[in-house]
Amino acid sequence: MGACRRPGRRSLRMFTRRLVVAGAFLMLIATALLIAFFFLGSVYLQHLCGFSPLKTGLVFLPVAVATGIGAHLGSRSVGRMGSRPTAVVGMTIAAAGSVPLTWLSADDSVYAGLLPGLVVASFGLGAVFVTATTTALAMVAHDEAGLASAVVNTFREVGGSIGVAVMSTVAAAGIERGAIGGSTDAFVLSAVAAAASALVALLLVPRGKPQMTGGPHVH
Repeated sequence: MGACRRPGRRSLRMFTRRLVVAGAFLMLIATALLIAFFFLGSVYLQHLCGFSPLKTGLVFLPVAVATGIGAHLGSRSVGRMGSRPTAVVGMTIAAAGSVPLTWLSADDSVYAGLLPGLVVASFGLGAVFVTATTTALAMVAHDEAGLASAVVNTFREVGGSIGVAVMSTVAAAGIERGAIGGSTDAFVLSAVAAAASALVALLLVPRGKPQMTGGPHVH
């Protein structure tokens, strides 16, 4: 029986490590925001702008590219400046990108209103994704790297679920002011969450550059 409890105990011990907790937190928030952006953007494009699912997907291509570019630059920033400044700057950029989305109207141009904000926000979140992984796996023993990676992966899945659940609830609560009113309420929450997470990262993410163990990475 004692042997059967060891994996669970090892998993719980991961949450006593600041680096793992910091990485899990960053992954949770970054995934929640990114999935929420895709959800809210899809609702806006299809229900308010009359876009087809195919056209909606094409509009999101720049968002996906921006996320990849942010991840690439974020990995370089982590190696040069460390995890804390990269996480704080990434979340701040995400908050800045969210702000223009809070005053969207049904008459705004998609390419001048919605898309630029989503691109900027996703660029910042891309950097946070890389920071979350490298932070969680820093200074973890080789035989525990897989467990630390699993913890971060779990928070990624939970973050996606929370992002959609919370934002759809907020959007539905503001629907009495019209569909656009509910969407902008959700974008306001996104901006606040990103800004608050930047402050938390400033306190939670340790100083210095992470030293990777060569263990498995989060995908």
